[in-house]
Amino acid sequence: MSTTRLIQEFMELVQIDSVSYAEGPFQQDLIGRFQALGLSIEEDETKEKTGLGANNFVARLDGDTSIEPVFFSSHMDTVSPGQGIRPLERDGRIQSDQTTILGADDKAGIAIMLELVKRLKEQQIRHGPIEFILTAGEEVGLLGAKAVDMSMLQAKFGYVLDNGGPVGGIITTSPSMYRLDIRLTGRAAHAGLEPEKGISAIEVAAQAISRMKLGRIDHETTANIGQVKGGTAMNVVMEHLELVAEVRSFDHQKCLDQVEAIETILNEEVTRFGAKLDFKATPLITGYHFEDNHPLLAHAKHCLETIGRPARFERSGGGTDANVFNEQGKVVVNVSIGYEEIHTVEEYIPITEFEQAVVFALELVRQMPSFPDPSA
Repeated sequence: MSTTRLIQEFMELVQIDSVSYAEGPFQQDLIGRFQALGLSIEEDETKEKTGLGANNFVARLDGDTSIEPVFFSSHMDTVSPGQGIRPLERDGRIQSDQTTILGADDKAGIAIMLELVKRLKEQQIRHGPIEFILTAGEEVGLLGAKAVDMSMLQAKFGYVLDNGGPVGGIITTSPSMYRLDIRLTGRAAHAGLEPEKGISAIEVAAQAISRMKLGRIDHETTANIGQVKGGTAMNVVMEHLELVAEVRSFDHQKCLDQVEAIETILNEEVTRFGAKLDFKATPLITGYHFEDNHPLLAHAKHCLETIGRPARFERSGGGTDANVFNEQGKVVVNVSIGYEEIHTVEEYIPITEFEQAVVFALELVRQMPSFPDPSA
């Protein structure tokens, strides 16, 4: 019966539109659901700053204060196409009608939170204080989490319920990432009559790019130029060229070094050609890494073993709210909750994995009394 309830609530959640920047109605619905379960709510006032459709909020479940508090995190927004989702239960899994995403990323995490509270109450499981933090704008640069005042969270450590794949996966390593906005300014001239009077921005870029290390730099680092925009007409020497690039690395210093190397090459080439450079490097996420024997991982691994699941320590090429929490002093890993094919209309979640994700979360709370202080 509890699995049926989990499925029903999840189907209700995904049918409430909450594409990034339009999370407001969904946030209000969630606050009502947590309050109906007896949790208190603390909402921040960040949407004016972030431009998102909703604030972040924390739902608190009181517990035995002699037990270390813990928090769970999920995000409220989805990617597009996420309007008018019609979920279907078919062949042991839940999927959309394939005209939209399903929204399991990350409404499966939210459904797990709500079901966790219900089972804790029904089974009268002793637990410490639990905080559920719901963020906005995760899909558009972790904007909600970046705006969170971490003093809202009493718990030192937590679990983000926002990773795909079968239950058992734990992201132990995530990269640092920078966005590079590059603008090259040369000098326009008629390309047929007097090209020598011009300075071609695209030629400057071509010479610089030919010297850059791009793609797979090493086993930890990548770099990519993903967008190029410039020019006014085929008979005009290109005066302006804009590029958008990124650098990622599991080693934060390597990430910084690669950004610096790209900027240095660009500066050398604009000097050689007599052009100008505007270069902006924006940190998007800060990486984190946990050794396999870290207490947080040992706790999760033991809980997985209790429910008959092996732990899979993995590293991710992308970022989640876990990156922000770790950067801001919390001790957090992202765990798999079962969904597959996210950000596509093929997205689905196997019901058996969905149920196991709830059982895993329940075990994380049930065994919390024996968990050591993560700062020790």
